[in-house]
Amino acid sequence: MNESHGQQILDGGEAVDGDTTPSAPPIPSGGTITVTPGNPRFKELTVGNNQRWVAAPESVQIAGDADDVLRIVQKAVRGGKRVSVRGGGHCYADFVYSTSTEVIIDTSAMNRIYWDPAQNAFAVEPGAELGRVYEVLYRRWGVTVPGGVCPFVGIAGHATGGGYGLLSRKFGVVADHIAAVEMVVVNSLGHARLVTASRRPSDPNHDLWWAVCGGGGGNFGVITKYWFRSADAAGTSPREALPNPPSQVIVSAGFIPYARLPQDAFRTLIANFGAWQTANASPASPYTSLSGIVFVPHRAAGGLGLVTQIDATVPGATTLLDDYLTALVRGTGIQTPTLPHRTLNWLASTRYIGTSQPALMTDPSERSAVKSAYMRQPFTPRQIDAIYENVMRTDYANMSATVQLTGVAGGKVNAVAPDATAYSHRNATYLALFENFWVPESEDAQHIGWLRDIFGQVFADTGGYPTPGAQADGCYINSPDPDILDPAYNKSGVPWSTLYYGGNYPRLQRVKAKWDPTDFFRHSQSIALPR
Repeated sequence: MNESHGQQILDGGEAVDGDTTPSAPPIPSGGTITVTPGNPRFKELTVGNNQRWVAAPESVQIAGDADDVLRIVQKAVRGGKRVSVRGGGHCYADFVYSTSTEVIIDTSAMNRIYWDPAQNAFAVEPGAELGRVYEVLYRRWGVTVPGGVCPFVGIAGHATGGGYGLLSRKFGVVADHIAAVEMVVVNSLGHARLVTASRRPSDPNHDLWWAVCGGGGGNFGVITKYWFRSADAAGTSPREALPNPPSQVIVSAGFIPYARLPQDAFRTLIANFGAWQTANASPASPYTSLSGIVFVPHRAAGGLGLVTQIDATVPGATTLLDDYLTALVRGTGIQTPTLPHRTLNWLASTRYIGTSQPALMTDPSERSAVKSAYMRQPFTPRQIDAIYENVMRTDYANMSATVQLTGVAGGKVNAVAPDATAYSHRNATYLALFENFWVPESEDAQHIGWLRDIFGQVFADTGGYPTPGAQADGCYINSPDPDILDPAYNKSGVPWSTLYYGGNYPRLQRVKAKWDPTDFFRHSQSIALPR
């Protein structure tokens, strides 16, 4: 039913010169679908992409539209039920699939994408997955949002946590393009209502929009719709409302065996990456169209992986790419001809990169854990040695135990003030993700233990976490880490809220008090009411 609705939106009506498109036709709600423990689908619907977190709710409520969500929430309030909200199901922690959840509100069937002339913006419902968002926006209007590479991540949580991707250095994070949001919230009397909050400073609900743009999911209410439009967009043409991605990109993908990378060369390459990202973090850098990733897996994987993308239409793109790769391997003994590249159409590149690392992005059978660090300066030699020593350990082996250094910060991301939205990481130069993926539950301790070891050792000088300061800029809320709450691992003395939100947390608490005064929407790392 929902697939046919989606097709109706895509094929209903014809655009005139691509500039005007009918709004989505009203469709009747199929009504909420309730799935309870006796239903054969129940087990599938109570676990997400990360198999570590499994819920045991009384029911899963699959909503078809905003009115369904409103009714579900109001019923849960009256019944005193603890709720959680599912968009794409890709949360690394237990924000959705928690043992304390009594009702899961599943918005995955709300997945329409259309041009809304009344808002002069693109309407995207919370269940739309990134791959589908890119396909629809680009094929029909030639635009996109600068989101992540995993095609199955839902737009709802991705956007409200910030949302970065390989186009972020050129176009900012996804949250920078949220023009308005529609949400179901609950007031102090327990009344659920549907509200809209926008970018317009004169909007009385503007503070809710501010909080949604980087504050993370599950904090204030249930998002039922986004409207996307860039802040600097002008006119009424859909083709100019969001960034136009490059028609083609040059993608370089290479592999460097550890046998060719002794510790000194390893230290040089990782230092080179950090130095290059730091030197080219300005919004005025000629390299904002380039984004590079270095995958540093455990030795069981055999070597490093390098993926780089640049806009092929930028003058001198090949030279810029070669200059970056040369800078990356300078002093390591590695020659850049071993890092081949090819030109792809942009949409094809999103599918190619999005499916190139299934163990790290798309395998729904795995258990996983992640820790994150926004960096302002390169890792020190001691920190790089800590990475090397842990990926070279012989008492532990897992091909999917990985440090991912991602060039998705800086550039246009840093053109926005840290307090302009709730997403505060506007002075970072790159993001380091420490990740681990495995299958058997019986191996949890060893794989989580490796992750704790490497992360804690890399940031040992600041109490085991990347505290905001000269070198680091905290952690990413969309890569939630349960250990961040535990003083046995977070010995920094800096609270989780500062690591995720910097100086924006007090304002987020004020927004929480206004829009969710009873703390109805909450999870293990949700924004707390002010004391």
